[in-house]
Amino acid sequence: MKKILVVFGTRPEAIKMAPLVKELYQHSEFDTKVCVTAQHREMLDQVLAFFKIIPDYDLGLMKANQTLNQLSARILTAIDEVLVDFEPDLVLVHGDTSTSSMVALASFHRGIKVGHVEAGLRTYNKRAPFPEEINRQITGRLADVHFAPTKQSAQNLINEGVNSKSVYITGNTVIDALLWGIHHVNEHREDIQEIKEFIKKNQKLIVVTGHRRENFGDKFYEFCSALKELADRKDVQLIYPVHLNPNVQKVVYDTLGNHSNILLIAPLDYEAFIWLLNQSYLIITDSGGVQEEAPSLKKPVLVTRDVTERQEAVAQGTVKLVGTDKNKILKEAFILLDNQETYQNMIGNKNPYGDGTASKQIAKALKSL
Repeated sequence: MKKILVVFGTRPEAIKMAPLVKELYQHSEFDTKVCVTAQHREMLDQVLAFFKIIPDYDLGLMKANQTLNQLSARILTAIDEVLVDFEPDLVLVHGDTSTSSMVALASFHRGIKVGHVEAGLRTYNKRAPFPEEINRQITGRLADVHFAPTKQSAQNLINEGVNSKSVYITGNTVIDALLWGIHHVNEHREDIQEIKEFIKKNQKLIVVTGHRRENFGDKFYEFCSALKELADRKDVQLIYPVHLNPNVQKVVYDTLGNHSNILLIAPLDYEAFIWLLNQSYLIITDSGGVQEEAPSLKKPVLVTRDVTERQEAVAQGTVKLVGTDKNKILKEAFILLDNQETYQNMIGNKNPYGDGTASKQIAKALKSL
């Protein structure tokens, strides 16, 4: 029996690893255990509850105002005890977090093989996204097996010298999570009822998220200014689940508070958030996961970033990069609001991130190792 340790620490990782964990549990060939670093705490717990996953190890490393260096050091130290206790044959990490890179490093130090889920995404700009780009590259160098979501991400790895025999193209597990999640949403929840009361059927709903570090400051003010002008249209409503970071909270509430067409709400758990995405007409976001999820829901996305490691979505036409330039955001949003032909073309494209079978493909690959 192959001993597999699945490690993650943030809400996005939990969402994307949950369907894989559920899949691995179904295979008697694997002794699968789950470790959470709890780099995020409350948001992580919400996802675990929704997918009904109980961690075997919970490191509880979230701490107010800790630096990236402090967090990284704590992950390295704490995960070492888990590796000694469980003695896994393979450790699975995900994506681009401090948890991923530090757990991969700790596993490497112990001579334990590492599998990297959602491998090979690149901007080749080490400052954007920060620190995720370098976390992803570090994990990629340490990993022994790479589960790339697309041909392009696989090619990135091969171009960097990774043996092609260790790279599997699987699609992205986020689609697995989304398709499962949409069918398990409880629409009678109190928070969803409150949102339903705000939504008007004769207006087009724009769902907004924004929290990236590289956009803090003047860029974020300009982004919010664009949102305010959008909300001035009588045919538009905006719902913005506002990230808890003070750099986000102050600007958003100062700029967008008390607007009748804007609903500012606390961050939603995964269940309520995917329900909300499904109600939208248009999504404006700097999130990586949303760029992957939205095409499966047939929703166009304007990405408020200068670069994205999800180039496939840009090439396929399911998302459009607009940065934080107010004029560009407004121009592209107005086109999608007013031009149905452009709108239909954007949502008619196939999702480049898969069909919801990534977890099954990863499990199959793991059996062959």
